[in-house]
Amino acid sequence: MEIASSTIFIYTCCLFLSYHFLVKIIKPIVINNNEENPKLPPGTMGWPYVGETLQLYSQHPNLFFATRKKRYGDVFKTSILGCPCVVLASPDAARFVLVTGSHLFKPTYPRTKEMLIGKSALFFHQGHYHSRLKTLVLRHLTPRIQSLALSSLHSLAASAASAAVVSTFHELKKYSFDVAVLAVFGEVVVDPRCKRELSRDYGIVEKGYNSFPTRIPGTAYHAAVSARKRLGEIVREIITRERNNKEKKGQLLDFKDGEGGTLTDEEIADNLIGVVFAARDTTASVLTWVLKFLADDRKLLEAVKVGGRYI
Repeated sequence: MEIASSTIFIYTCCLFLSYHFLVKIIKPIVINNNEENPKLPPGTMGWPYVGETLQLYSQHPNLFFATRKKRYGDVFKTSILGCPCVVLASPDAARFVLVTGSHLFKPTYPRTKEMLIGKSALFFHQGHYHSRLKTLVLRHLTPRIQSLALSSLHSLAASAASAAVVSTFHELKKYSFDVAVLAVFGEVVVDPRCKRELSRDYGIVEKGYNSFPTRIPGTAYHAAVSARKRLGEIVREIITRERNNKEKKGQLLDFKDGEGGTLTDEEIADNLIGVVFAARDTTASVLTWVLKFLADDRKLLEAVKVGGRYI
């Protein structure tokens, strides 16, 4: 009994000291944070580091955000995927940030997402650097994107006609990827093996892009970081091959602005990887929704067909 009593006493003292220590350390931090950020909207940041990521992934996203909107209002704070953030849950709030008060805000991305695409990618920047990159990338892609898109679309339509059931999103994802790869890298990646490697690694990056950013082996984010390194190696190899081709300068090296400025190899690689990533993900999603709305509204479909005859 004496041993048990002394053990309990020791545990109690340890718990008290631990609590006292944590209060001494954490309380000043919380107070300082409150002083530095006195106007944060209502909400909760959830668990340290993890935030509310587990709650988001354990239920439907619509339910997650609707519950917090009902509890805290149209604007609330939270922490998701290791990133503290403020959520705008109404059109009016979004309109203020994107239109009315856009000069007060600067678009940024978490560093963990920059690592998966490349810090020099144009959609991670703004101002002169963004404008310059956008001009260069559009000048590089625009001349051949239409012909590539149409020829690939004809091939997609032919293959879909012979299939009993077609997964629209899957096929459009493949279509967007094929067009983007040809537009960005040119015929240098017509080799099926190279395209398979690119598609595989892009798929891994995509799965890890919205996963919790931890570098523990076996996690989706760790696999995505490794896949991004492989993509970088493939692109750098293509750039080197094009630089050594004296007869035909590759399209990758044609990036020049009005002042004759060029991009570094790192900037070229980051932006080409970023363009293909955006095409594979967002473009396929938009095209899928367009087809759905056209299929649901016959009048709209007929109007589009009529309009298409005059293009």
